[in-house]
Amino acid sequence: MKISRHIHRQLRIKNLLHTTLWLSVLFGLAWLSTLRPVHFDITAGSRNTLSSVSQNVLNSLTDKIVVTAYIKKDPALRSQIKQLIDRFKLHKPDIELTFIDPDSTPEKTRQLEIGASGAIIVKYQERTERINFLEESTFTNALQQLTGANVRWISFLTGHGEQSPEGRANFDLSRFGEELAQRNIKAQTLNLAEIPAIPDNSDLLVIAGPRVDLLPGEIGILHDYLEQGGHLLWLADPDSLIPGGLDDYLGIDRLPGTIADMSAGLYGINDPSFVIVPKYPSHPVTQNLQTMTLFPAAAALQSREKSPFDIEVLIKSSDESWTDSEEHKGPLSLAYALTRQINETTEQRIILVGDGDFLANAYLGNVGNLELGLRMINWLLRDDRYVAIPVKSAPDRHLQLTPLSVTLMGFGFLLIIPLVLLITGWLIWYRRKRR
Repeated sequence: MKISRHIHRQLRIKNLLHTTLWLSVLFGLAWLSTLRPVHFDITAGSRNTLSSVSQNVLNSLTDKIVVTAYIKKDPALRSQIKQLIDRFKLHKPDIELTFIDPDSTPEKTRQLEIGASGAIIVKYQERTERINFLEESTFTNALQQLTGANVRWISFLTGHGEQSPEGRANFDLSRFGEELAQRNIKAQTLNLAEIPAIPDNSDLLVIAGPRVDLLPGEIGILHDYLEQGGHLLWLADPDSLIPGGLDDYLGIDRLPGTIADMSAGLYGINDPSFVIVPKYPSHPVTQNLQTMTLFPAAAALQSREKSPFDIEVLIKSSDESWTDSEEHKGPLSLAYALTRQINETTEQRIILVGDGDFLANAYLGNVGNLELGLRMINWLLRDDRYVAIPVKSAPDRHLQLTPLSVTLMGFGFLLIIPLVLLITGWLIWYRRKRR
């Protein structure tokens, strides 16, 4: 049957209308999907879905979150960061992400002390947290810290040549005090010769490298404070004095001399007195801590067999370290975390570090020093809000192929499949030509 021009025109119009209709339906569905997006995670273990812990933290935040990533123009790294933030935005759309190349704003970069690896600043309600390694757990913990509203007070012992949270010298701790203030932790100096008691509003006592010993009355106040379950951070530099037999009370000795660490040369530091710590023993303080820390001059510590406290190693030097005096070989303990139960409801917490300079103004901005210092303070204040995000992994993400299998697959994709397509196309053309 011969098709007339009129019928042919009608068929073309009909096909055009059908095409237009289906395209309109598809575009309409696409537009509707932007209004109410629906996401499905079909990965094993839901690896692309936020944990319930992160979702609960997001639900507790009512205001806008601003995330500023000071990252160089690395498309792969920026894409990875954006993908993670997008997962959080599915539950809280008012998260704003901005990328800034540190090289384009050198003055701001110096002010924030952002190194070559970059940093991520999270802002919420005029408060900020800094992240050096971004993953779900670190971002959730940063948000958790930003929600804290209660002001907490810590006392820094003074009057014996200690490092001060108010001093501006390189060895002082004023920058650390400012970082604490941004997190509603107020640092106050305490001279026991002027105020013969530790204030009731003080949740933590810090002893940072005294140069002269405490008076007998001050030693009595310190011992009473510890007997009542007071929390303590003792920064015991190699050349500082041990106040009032505190080592005997805690059951920990400070070994003579300083630690020398040849592994520091692997990170471009030629001074062996600088101790680099890239990994940490398991403890709530160092949980999910991914950044290394730098200790410019540290003393090795050693626990005694008998102590009234439960003692855990918090930081260790490398196997290639030793003390420069009595040649104790590494790994050597740089810090201990001590706990004991005072009564049914009170657990006493103490941290002893063989170096206070890692928190000093001159070194606080190095790698993870600030983060480690803040974690210590939070743990001592019994702020155990750092959460552990369960690790999600696929049951089998690796495909093991023999060399023969790889050869056959390459041969098939590069030769056999194209050849089959060519033969099929030629057969179709040949049959049509014979009609």
